[in-house]
Amino acid sequence: MSDNKEQNSIPTSKVERSAKFIKTGVKVGGNYIKHYSKKLFNPDLDRTELNEDNAADIYQSLSELKGSALKVAQMLSMDKNLLPQAYVDKFTQSQYNAPPLSGPLIVQTFKKYFGKSPEQIYDKFNIRSSNAASIGQVHEAELNGKKLAVKIQYPGVGDSISSDLKLVKPFAFRLLGMSEKELDVYMREVEERLLEETDYELEVRRSIEFSNACANLNNVVFPTYYPELSGKRIITMDWLEGKHLREFLATNPSQQLRDKIGQALWDFYNFQQHELRAVHADPHPGNFMITADEKLGVIDFGCIKEMPDDFYYPFFSLTSTNLFENKEETIKAFRKLEMILPNDNAEQIEFYYTIYKQMISLFAKPYIADTFDFGRTEFFDELFGFGEKISKMPEFKQARGVKHFIYVNRTNFGLYNILHELKAKVKTDTYKPHVVEHFEVDAV
Repeated sequence: MSDNKEQNSIPTSKVERSAKFIKTGVKVGGNYIKHYSKKLFNPDLDRTELNEDNAADIYQSLSELKGSALKVAQMLSMDKNLLPQAYVDKFTQSQYNAPPLSGPLIVQTFKKYFGKSPEQIYDKFNIRSSNAASIGQVHEAELNGKKLAVKIQYPGVGDSISSDLKLVKPFAFRLLGMSEKELDVYMREVEERLLEETDYELEVRRSIEFSNACANLNNVVFPTYYPELSGKRIITMDWLEGKHLREFLATNPSQQLRDKIGQALWDFYNFQQHELRAVHADPHPGNFMITADEKLGVIDFGCIKEMPDDFYYPFFSLTSTNLFENKEETIKAFRKLEMILPNDNAEQIEFYYTIYKQMISLFAKPYIADTFDFGRTEFFDELFGFGEKISKMPEFKQARGVKHFIYVNRTNFGLYNILHELKAKVKTDTYKPHVVEHFEVDAV
């Protein structure tokens, strides 16, 4: 349960939400003035304090607004090489908690969608939330002797996605240093996923579909979902007992247990990617529980990314070492993925071919051996170091790569990060990519 005070209201109209962003913008502007005033007297002053002040002000504002604005903060905190450390530290809080809604707002939501209060639906219902995150909060309930988790979406979240993302854009622009075009592609893809994520009826259907499809995986468990007790803004499922990753690691688990949970996580993601061609695209630690019987519990299927063949084959074929031995076919795959563009000259083609080959070879290291030790810090130092180097190159200020990279990269790097936190050694040959070694290049 969060220690934050309860919220009695959430700004839901565009005017109210816009006013909140303007107020935050003024605060951030004030922080810059304060920083540069201090710098006059201390020229060696770095940006640490400025970043901490800005991160705190932006996070507080996003927490009160909830929804897509807070979700963007949550997503950015997973891209550790995109943001200054102060932002990563602050925004990481959104992976676990946010200020919860007050009791009257909860009852109001139930009456709006079910025409009944929660007490009329369940035998027991705890009006205080157990967990409050970016799009909704979870309450404990009981019906017919069964313990349930009831997820309630915050008022106004689904209706304010498009306008919120327009408002968050200037902050993202300043923080990420992306080009306007690249930021537009990023925001459009985020908007598409968020619109799906606020559709709780879609989430229930997908949760049932994916948990059934993944039912045979070793050491992975899912709650049962109850469509008859769910609706547009409310989801009812079994309560899954367990520890979140931080709590689990605090118990100092054995290497054997870390490896077991890591293997379950690897299999869960790679089975979906390579057999279902659609993947749970929100791999932050708050979406997983480690149960008392040492299984990985998956508790949220709100964000699913489907992978079309024209993305899947060229991308995952590049994780096969054979394709990289054929420069011509590799360049064709890069063209299909829009990593090399039609009007690139010979010098640019050579530059991007070299850099992307290095990048994907690095990303693909876990796929190349039969087992991989994610506890190895040198792999992650290399990975983040390379990402940092690229982010500073003028050649990457222009948007490159199809939109599918945004969530697929986030999914895989999120997976790598959790496995690194677990320091898990896993068998990586359990669900292998399906590959092709020849590509047709579309006529330009």
